[in-house]
Amino acid sequence: MLFRNAYIENAKELADLRVENGRFAAIAPSLAPQPGEEVIDLGGKLVLPPFIESHVHLDTCLTAGDPVWNMSGTLFEGIECWSKRKDKLSRQDVRERVQRCVRLYAANGVQFIRTHVDVTDPKLTAMRALIELREELRDVMEIQIVAFPQEGILSYPNGKQLMIDAVNMGADAVGAIPHFEFTREYSVESLNFALELAAKHDKLVDVHCDEIDDEASRGLETVAARALELGLYDKVTASHTTAMHSYNNAYVLRLMRLLKMSRINFVANPLVNTHLQGRMDTYPKRRGVTRVKELTAEGINVSFGHDDIFDPWYPMGNGSLRDVVFVGLNVCQMMGYEDIMNSYRFISTNAAKTLHLCDRYGIAAGRPANFIVLDAQNYYDALNKNAPVLRSVRAGRTIAETKPAQTEIRF
Repeated sequence: MLFRNAYIENAKELADLRVENGRFAAIAPSLAPQPGEEVIDLGGKLVLPPFIESHVHLDTCLTAGDPVWNMSGTLFEGIECWSKRKDKLSRQDVRERVQRCVRLYAANGVQFIRTHVDVTDPKLTAMRALIELREELRDVMEIQIVAFPQEGILSYPNGKQLMIDAVNMGADAVGAIPHFEFTREYSVESLNFALELAAKHDKLVDVHCDEIDDEASRGLETVAARALELGLYDKVTASHTTAMHSYNNAYVLRLMRLLKMSRINFVANPLVNTHLQGRMDTYPKRRGVTRVKELTAEGINVSFGHDDIFDPWYPMGNGSLRDVVFVGLNVCQMMGYEDIMNSYRFISTNAAKTLHLCDRYGIAAGRPANFIVLDAQNYYDALNKNAPVLRSVRAGRTIAETKPAQTEIRF
């Protein structure tokens, strides 16, 4: 199959992509069609690697208001609301909601998802359902599962054993939530436990880290130090790190040295954290997103995630990572031309590093033929005009297609 006339990742010249046996066989300008080869003309549209959701909670998706709404808009009331909803969890409930959400993602060009799954549930209901779906959906969506202790590891009954059980069941990564543990001592112990568990079982790590406005919340330094000492490096991700926007600059200057040595990844969630954070502020009111601009300037890998889709922590969401990038650039004040042009990397190449996809990702000969086509010539225009994803191709097969709307102005 030959896909012709594409602007690949903001290139200024058109190129063609040949796909054979589900992989890119050749990428070059003006490839000649082979006898009997199917040819699809992309008409000078933008081609990117598929989008990656590097942080979401599929087990909680589409549950906002059930049984109660989060009226304060805080992280902690969200956790209380979810604790009530967990009583209604069933295998079928989780499967039905997750499949609906995955379809939303597919329509928006997402082909890879890292989901955190709450394991502070003695039955591990959601974990069992997500492991089933990970296998069933792998031809259209690669799902990576993080064992996530929503109510703490040390602060929840039998929390350590539930984490071990989830890893033994097949979780891809180990999580933690140090800022929600009862004490600072529990916080540190939970991180030591999580990273050592990951090292023992050769798993990735993704910690909900310092998702709070308290500048005294400093789990990040422990995460980075342990990643360095255990040799886990970029297998470790610190998600949220919103307390970092409250740290004093002298402390951040010292911390940056450790962060660069540790080589850990970061995930920011601009939609949800601008909604949740700063709730105790009057004015001035904090923006609630980690120091994306500063981390990026230091060469530290940062990706963006949606975090929540219509659940107790965020009452909206449609699976469009374009919205995440758009808000992220605004609140992080990264609105220079090159910032905007390259911002797709927060939800593609940077996210691929976060998920440790290695040579299974990217538009290059020999790699899986996974890509998306946007109704624009470059990402600046795609983002500015909210261009739809016209086609999502996985292993050479189109898994989602959108026809752009037509607007007629009558004046």
